[in-house]
Amino acid sequence: MAEQKNNPLHGKTLERILVQLVDYYGWDELGYKIRINSFTKNPSINSSLKFLRKTPWARQQVEDLYIRTFYSE
Repeated sequence: MAEQKNNPLHGKTLERILVQLVDYYGWDELGYKIRINSFTKNPSINSSLKFLRKTPWARQQVEDLYIRTFYSE
């Protein structure tokens, strides 16, 4: 448990992270920042989650953007 205290993603679901990013940037800007079809072509939370759960590199980009957006100083 002590290992996770400095991890900003600890306790956050992928869905929560994605919803916060979409609320902050919108789909258009999010699709510009992270070039994946589920953000640019008929985007939805469900289709994006399905893709991100199967695609580690894309999930990593979303998590990195989340940290840069909400935790950078």
